[in-house]
Order: sequence, then C-alpha cells, then structure tokens
Amino acid sequence: MPEFDRDTLAFTDDAYDRENASEGGSRYGSYLRLNANLLHEDGDPLTAREFARAAWLIATSPVMSPGYVRTRPDLRDLTLVTVGEDYDRLALRIELPLRHDVLAHRPAGQPADWERDPYDRGTSRWARLAEPAAGRRPALLLSATLLVPVPEDILITPTTARPGPVMTREAKLAVGLLATFANTNAHLVGGLTGGRR
Repeated sequence: MPEFDRDTLAFTDDAYDRENASEGGSRYGSYLRLNANLLHEDGDPLTAREFARAAWLIATSPVMSPGYVRTRPDLRDLTLVTVGEDYDRLALRIELPLRHDVLAHRPAGQPADWERDPYDRGTSRWARLAEPAAGRRPALLLSATLLVPVPEDILITPTTARPGPVMTREAKLAVGLLATFANTNAHLVGGLTGGRR
C-alpha cells in the first residue's frame, strides 16, 4: 500500500479493493452498484463534472470505509465542490486543522488547541487531530480551507449510466486522476504549516 508523505494527500488502494471484493471483483464496484441512484440523470449518463463528484463521494469515507481513495489523516476533509457564479466549475476543497504554533502571534490566555485524536492508532507524522476534551478553559480551533480549481481536461465523461465493469473502470480512472491532481497541490498544504506536515 502506498504511504503518505508531504507530497501525497490522497491515493487509490487497488490492492485492498481487489483483496476485499466479493465475488472476485471490485469492492468499489460494489459500492457503485449500491449507490446507483447517484450515477445517472433520469437514466442518462452524468456529465463529467457530476460523474467526478459522485465517483469521489462514493470512493471516500464515510460512504466507503476504508475508502477506495484514502486521504491523509491530518486532513479534516478532501472533497469535490461546485464553485463559480453559476456553480459550473469543480474545485477540490481541502480542510486542514492548524495548531497554534503556526501562528505569528500566539493567542492570549493560552486557550486549548487541537489534540491528537485518541482513536487514531497511526504512528505517522500525519496524525488526525480532534477537538480537545471538554475542559475548564476555552479552545481556539483554527482551520484553513483551500479551494483548488479542478481543470476540466482531467475529468472523465462516463459512457454508461449503469454500474458494472465499464463504469467501475471509468470511475477508478476519474478518482485516480483527481487524487493525482490533489497531490500536485500538496505544496499548498505544506505552505500552511511551514512545511512541518
């Protein structure tokens, strides 16, 4: 399985997908079938934009857990959203909790900060952060949201509206290209933390 590093925000896990599939197929393909209502417009194939959003939604947690697309644990969210005046463009929305140590000026009164998620058993530097346990002092929880426009030329137009081997191949290609695109923008996340993550 690929590992997360400073240049990897997301990856597809084909090995896990095959090894944990029923009937020797694709676990992701099974989830596409279970969510078929998201994959067509009145029986017609979706547009490339709509297909990208649906394929990504299904490929990531919480719909698939673990997801076919794995996202770096220190990110609160990595989703596709519509943007633009007419909501006619796609953007990656990357949400990242920021600890107080990235601030130029520390908050007065020492409010509580994000804490390592007690349920995150990982040992990597990409630890998932959680809200602090209820305490007697206020908490100042900072987050940054990056919106990165997705180029239209990396989107896949589906050739079918029915889940099956063809749609599974097209959906895997679509989310794979989106994960690669996210990774080409990992430097933006590193820039928010001064390269510490």
